[in-house]
Amino acid sequence: MLPLRDENPVSITPFVTWTIIALCVIAYFAIPNQFDSAGEFHLQQAAIPCELSTGEALSAAEQQAARTPNPTDDVCVDGDGSDGNKIVWLAAIASVFLHGGLMHLGGNMWFLWIFGNNVEDKLGHFWFGVFYLAGGIAATLGHVLAQPDSLIPVVGASGAIAAVMGAYLVWFPDAPIRTIVFLILFDIRARWFLAAWFIFQFFTAPDSRVAWVAHVAGFIFGVIVGALVRIASRPENDPIDVSIATWDPTGGAGRGPYRHPSDVFGDDRSFRG
Repeated sequence: MLPLRDENPVSITPFVTWTIIALCVIAYFAIPNQFDSAGEFHLQQAAIPCELSTGEALSAAEQQAARTPNPTDDVCVDGDGSDGNKIVWLAAIASVFLHGGLMHLGGNMWFLWIFGNNVEDKLGHFWFGVFYLAGGIAATLGHVLAQPDSLIPVVGASGAIAAVMGAYLVWFPDAPIRTIVFLILFDIRARWFLAAWFIFQFFTAPDSRVAWVAHVAGFIFGVIVGALVRIASRPENDPIDVSIATWDPTGGAGRGPYRHPSDVFGDDRSFRG
């Protein structure tokens, strides 16, 4: 499934979303030697589960093991003495802005472009930035809990964007997502599109080296934050009554009212059930 756009207007200019996209693109194209064959840059700058679980940079022996094609987890040893000055928690933040390839970068930025603006509209510029970074860290920690001894660097904004998608699911469940499925255009409610995306993460090929646990952890983090914000910000006269004349795709949680589906697509039958 490839989302093309959502029909969910915003009331602010999403400066933070644009800034994050710009930073990721700049980091990808402006940092030299980022994709050397030995992977030295990501080894020195990106988050590594072994480092985060032990709290120290890899030792010389661990670095040598990490350079092998298929590093084994039993090499990671707590308290064996670090030979580097890498700040491992700073690397966890830096990894959110690094990517492993052009397709990786393009896919992540496209999803952030579609879903980020509405979440930023809901939280405001500052808190959206805080939420995005917290989501990225939560996603990385989820991956570390699943593979605490891994020596493979973790890069990409996927976990942070998954958090954005989780919050979007809570706040805008019925927003229509224009999606290509097998070369056919469909208008899918956000709840079904995002639920399908979440389920597909559990079918990631084991040898793909995709940190799918980070995606799941980030998404769950976004859902939890979204639910807490919705509960805290819901007014007493929250217009959830389905008899209201205008259509609010958020179920009363967002800024609504929004355009009725018939105004967008000419017919609202596809939104029933």
